[in-house]
Amino acid sequence: MEKVYWLDQIKLQDRTKVGDKAFYLSRIMQHNYPVLPGFVVSAEVLRQFLETIHSSESLVADLPHSSLHLDVANWRQLQLVASRLRQEIVGANLPPQWVSTILAATREWQTKYLILHPTLSVGNTAQALGNTSGLLEPSFCYCDEDAIALGLKRIWSQLFRARSLLYWQRMGIDLQNVNLAVLVQPIQNAIASGSLQANSAGWTIEATWGLGVALSRGEVLPDVYYIQPETGIVLERHLGNKILAYRLDDGTTAAEQPQLQSVITDENTGLIAHLLPEEPQKQYALPEPSLQQVIALGNQLVSELGNSFTVQWSISAADSVSQIQITEVNTPLSAIPNLQLIKGLGAATGRVTASAYVINSLQKPEQIPQGVILVVPAIAPDWLALMHKVVAIVTVQGGLTSHAAILSRELGIPAVVSAKDATVLIQTGEQLLVDGDRGEVYRLRETKNGNGENQEINSPISAFSSNHPLVSPHLPMIATQLLLNLSQPSLIERSQNLPVDGVGLLRSELMLLNILEGQHPHSWLLSGRRAELLEIWTQQIINFARAFTPRPVFYRSLDWRFPEFSSLTHTSPSAPHSILGDRGTFSYVSNPAVFELELTALLNVQKAGYSNLRLLLPFVRNVAEFTFCRHKVEQIGLTQVSQFQLWMMAEVPSVLFLLPEYVKAGVQGISIGTNDLTQLLLGVDREQGQLTKIFDERHPAVMGAIAQLIQIAKNAGIPCSICGQAPALYPEIIDQLVEWGITSISVEPEAVERTHQAIARAEHRLILAAARRHISQP
Repeated sequence: MEKVYWLDQIKLQDRTKVGDKAFYLSRIMQHNYPVLPGFVVSAEVLRQFLETIHSSESLVADLPHSSLHLDVANWRQLQLVASRLRQEIVGANLPPQWVSTILAATREWQTKYLILHPTLSVGNTAQALGNTSGLLEPSFCYCDEDAIALGLKRIWSQLFRARSLLYWQRMGIDLQNVNLAVLVQPIQNAIASGSLQANSAGWTIEATWGLGVALSRGEVLPDVYYIQPETGIVLERHLGNKILAYRLDDGTTAAEQPQLQSVITDENTGLIAHLLPEEPQKQYALPEPSLQQVIALGNQLVSELGNSFTVQWSISAADSVSQIQITEVNTPLSAIPNLQLIKGLGAATGRVTASAYVINSLQKPEQIPQGVILVVPAIAPDWLALMHKVVAIVTVQGGLTSHAAILSRELGIPAVVSAKDATVLIQTGEQLLVDGDRGEVYRLRETKNGNGENQEINSPISAFSSNHPLVSPHLPMIATQLLLNLSQPSLIERSQNLPVDGVGLLRSELMLLNILEGQHPHSWLLSGRRAELLEIWTQQIINFARAFTPRPVFYRSLDWRFPEFSSLTHTSPSAPHSILGDRGTFSYVSNPAVFELELTALLNVQKAGYSNLRLLLPFVRNVAEFTFCRHKVEQIGLTQVSQFQLWMMAEVPSVLFLLPEYVKAGVQGISIGTNDLTQLLLGVDREQGQLTKIFDERHPAVMGAIAQLIQIAKNAGIPCSICGQAPALYPEIIDQLVEWGITSISVEPEAVERTHQAIARAEHRLILAAARRHISQP
């Protein structure tokens, strides 16, 4: 735990860390509305706390990295697991230095009591939280170390209540995407508390005596006031049924407040519940001056938040003057001052603030400015050279395995895809904040500070910045090989020292785009530039082979999807130009010249002394295509280096039936390409973001196909890797991959650490399960 986040200093990019409740309060507080001071213990602290629980018998120890796999319909199992998780959290020790940091932050308040508010947000998903009332409750505590530690753990444990776990699964929210932070504020006794609900039809004010606990718990029926927004006139008022009130133990005796009869005192929190005598029950909790305070506050908020919002408030007495405080704000984010939100799918992590550069067509531009956020309908692979100039990408189309998503993850720049109407709503030059974790694009309207100058906007560091380490220095040992997906020579220096076993997928067509000068390789051959292209091509491959030697580099030969490379002149000498017809090894058979040149470049790399190259054949449809390519490989002489291996991508569904025949024909290994395998099995275009719920590598048909391929490869005695986006997007499937016997997993650099950890946990669980079976045997 490095720091706390003070309400008056929270920035837009902190929203995931501090949660929505604290974020909204901070925006209002920073616009000079009455909000109690406070600070946030970030969501990351909970993850760090769970990681301190090392027991292999602990259910909670694995939660920072994976979700629970529960049958929520099995109520008994759900209750048992939830109870066990909460007991482990409350019973674990909190690092003393964390509590000391929190206690030190509270000293300036000189308060006896604190209130700890759970504050939630959902990260890495387009799914909204929805109404979470009743899931999590605030906690009161004394302002001392033991009470603070217990209060924090009680808040955290609520995340794993049975009803909470049921809610996350029913809403389709992965537990890993739920960020729970804790807002810490001083608390004092209140004369009255309640809410103001505003909409275009009118306002409703609810109020009760004392702290708002009785109202939030549903223990009283509040007084209700119906207000005409335009005039502030009270149209109706209804007396509630307020038999109970809550206050904090401030030393007041029953003789000093005879109208209050103590019912229950919670010695752990100092919270006291009182039965109200008949006279206060007959009175409205808000006398006219206090009611006008609430109405005046509502009028002010309308100018800031618009006509639709809800605020929780409390009124306390200080020096005989009643003061109103806002305790919670619920409003559409677009209503928060100076912000407008466009929602999409978070495709590449990180947050960046910069100016927008909008392109409204699919036509590739000649140039774009350096350091902008590119907003475009969609991105084709031949835009790669332009992507090196941008700091983030927003596309209207595309899913999590679209080219924009894949290239952004490799380049380490934030990306949001499937952001509807982004090119219409956003204008070139607008200031944007792109949040690739949450899949959100914020339009930041310019504001002026007191000196009339533009306020400074702090731009977060990109996830792949050289100032931010990609992985932790200490990672556990793993037996499953972890490999990299790469294509850009510019990323070699930052990737070669990662804890990986080599390059599992070198995307040749993307690598080659850097050197083709906008012309298809056929054009180079036809114009007599074969030798020049061969030399440059060879050097590009050497750059990777040298950096990772002796670790293997799996070079995937050209897999042109010609409609995606329309900017290349002479894109293909063959017809037709269908989406699938020209792809993969089919093009080698119909026009072998470029494939032969590619193999010659690989041979030159071998002759230069690098024996760590392996060849991956893409999109193989039948055994005849593979056999043709194997003969070409042998004729060129690549197989004379003993370490050389000829693999093929397993991405066309027919490989499920033909793999034994491929092995007989000489395949030495397969790499499962889940992107194409999924779209062909499910009949869903991976570029269509609106079909994200259908395009899911976790679909039983896809997972069944992966399991079958791994098993057939094991039976045939050949290795089986996986290089599609599935393990990076859904780390929870790594458990199954390792259990089934996958030999290697290849991911983008930004996913190395979390994939490494997931593999280690999966292997540990397998070893533990085997040991338990051995011990249980007679």
